[in-house]
Amino acid sequence: MTPSVQTPARIRIGSAPDSWGVWFPDDPGQVPWQRFLDEVAEAGYAWIELGPYGYLPTDPARLTDETRARGLSVSAGTVFTGLHHGEAVWDRTWAHVADIAALTRAMGAGHLVVIPSFWRDDKTGEVLEDRTLTPAQWRDLTTQTERLSREVRERFGLRVVVHPHADTHIDTEENVNRFLDATDPDLVSLCLDTGHYAYCGGDSVRLIETYGERIGYLHLKQVDPAVLAEVVADEVPFGPAVARGVMCEPPRGVPALEPVLDAARALDVDLFAIVEQDMYPCPPDRPLPIARRTREFLRSCGRPGAPL
Repeated sequence: MTPSVQTPARIRIGSAPDSWGVWFPDDPGQVPWQRFLDEVAEAGYAWIELGPYGYLPTDPARLTDETRARGLSVSAGTVFTGLHHGEAVWDRTWAHVADIAALTRAMGAGHLVVIPSFWRDDKTGEVLEDRTLTPAQWRDLTTQTERLSREVRERFGLRVVVHPHADTHIDTEENVNRFLDATDPDLVSLCLDTGHYAYCGGDSVRLIETYGERIGYLHLKQVDPAVLAEVVADEVPFGPAVARGVMCEPPRGVPALEPVLDAARALDVDLFAIVEQDMYPCPPDRPLPIARRTREFLRSCGRPGAPL
C-alpha cells in the first residue's frame, strides 16, 4: 500500500481595498473600484477581501466576472459589529451581516472578518462610550459573538474570525486573551492583524505561540514606532493616527514579519495572510508602487518549496 503524501500547509498572500486607501463604500477621494482591481492584480496578488460593503459590485455575477478577468479570488468579507450591546442590537446586526455573508459565500470565500465597534469616533475622536467594558458587557460580547459565529457557519458555511482593532474593546493583549478565554474555540477564531496588535502593545509571535489553535486568519501590517509613540502620547484617535502615517510600508516598521510568518508556518495549517496597510486618505498614485514592493518583500520571506 502506497503511503499518502500530505500536502504542506500554505500561507496564501493577498491584499485588500484598505491598502489602496479605501475605507468607505463611496468616497470621491478613493480610487474607483475598477482601478483597485486592476492594480492589485498588477502588483502580483491573487487574493483580495471585499472591503467595505458596496465599494466593489454587490451583484455576485458581475463581481465574479470582474475578478476572474483579472485572475483574482476573494478570501473574506468584513463586517463591523457592536455585540457588547447584547440582544438589543442583534436584529440590526444580523441584517447587516447577512447581506455581506451572502456575497462572501457567493464569491467562494470561506471567512468573515468581524471587527468590533469603536469606543471613540475614528475621525473626530469623540468618545462614544467607555473604553472599558463592564462584566455584563463582556458577557454580551462573548455570547453574542458565539451566536453570530454559529449562525454564520450554519446559514452561510463561513468561518468567523474576530479582528482585534485599535480603539475597540478587543485591542490589548489583556483584552484579546480575555476574549479568547471566554469564547468557544470551536466557534470563535481570530483574525490577527499584526499592525493593530502592535499598535496596542501586543506581541504577535507570542500570541500565535500561545493561542495557535485560535489563529484562523492573518492581516499583515506594520506600525512606525516613532509615529506610534507620538499618537499614544497625544491620545490621537485611530483615523488621524493613520493620516499621520502610523501604519507604514514593510519592512520599515514593527513587528518584523518574518518571525510572524515563521510562527504561522509552525502551526501547520492553511492560512490567508492579507496585506492591509491603512492609508486613508491617500493620493491615488501612491498605493500601487507600495503594493508591488510589499509583494516582493513577502516573497523574500518565503522558504524553498513553500513560496509566499
